[in-house]
Amino acid sequence: MKILDDIRAYVPFNEQEEKDKRFILDFLAKNDDAFLRENRVAHMTASAWVVNPARDKVLLVYHRIYDSWSWTGGHADGETDLLAVALREVREETGVRHVRPVSEEIYSLEVLTVDGHEKRGEYVSSHLHLNVTYLLEASEEDSLSVCEAENSGVGWYTLEGALAASSEPWFVRRIYRKLNDKLQTVG
Repeated sequence: MKILDDIRAYVPFNEQEEKDKRFILDFLAKNDDAFLRENRVAHMTASAWVVNPARDKVLLVYHRIYDSWSWTGGHADGETDLLAVALREVREETGVRHVRPVSEEIYSLEVLTVDGHEKRGEYVSSHLHLNVTYLLEASEEDSLSVCEAENSGVGWYTLEGALAASSEPWFVRRIYRKLNDKLQTVG
């Protein structure tokens, strides 16, 4: 499976990614259903850090469940091409049509905790998202639209503004700041 090879080849950026990479690979080795959300302990997801061509702004959505400005992303739902999942989620959640990978390589890895919540009137128990993030690029000129089922806002933020906009301190410290810092290493 290509995604397994991609995760194995991925060079972690920091200690969090080193540990999360080992966790993800171990979980995938032991769980045939890791790409399905029916695995209620943990399942694969894909996210996108969407930047403008100048790479000084990032596209965020106001996520209804988390009540915070956040990146785009979603469940694999059986799909193992996680780049395709990330691209699909950006289009669905933001309305942006002209989005492309800066690189087809993995940009970041995370194991994310998801608190129990209601979705479409049904309770979803707490679980883990084994997340693969891709760096994508879109134009600020592309029209934006809200996906009513997922979010209540879409907008471009400066890199620092994105950190200030999020009301999830752990994401700001451990994930979003890391994604911004990594932009300095992208050619």
